[in-house]
Amino acid sequence: MKPVRLTKHAKEQASERGATEAEVREAVAEGSREPAKRSRELCRYNFTFGKTWQGQPYAIKQVAPVIKEEANEIVVITVYTFYF
Repeated sequence: MKPVRLTKHAKEQASERGATEAEVREAVAEGSREPAKRSRELCRYNFTFGKTWQGQPYAIKQVAPVIKEEANEIVVITVYTFYF
């Protein structure tokens, strides 16, 4: 697999939304992919969570980075997280 680089924006969004850089990288490597806007892809990967986030308990945390595959690397543009 190509090297994965997170933009500054992606790092900030991951942190604000409760995802680690390691989780983002795992989501890119192992997650399912679907088309996103502007020739990008959204990767989805579910992690066992079993904790609280913003005062609510959740069993699963889904990390969903938006990526752009370049010739020599995969660039993570932003990161979404979903808790359920």
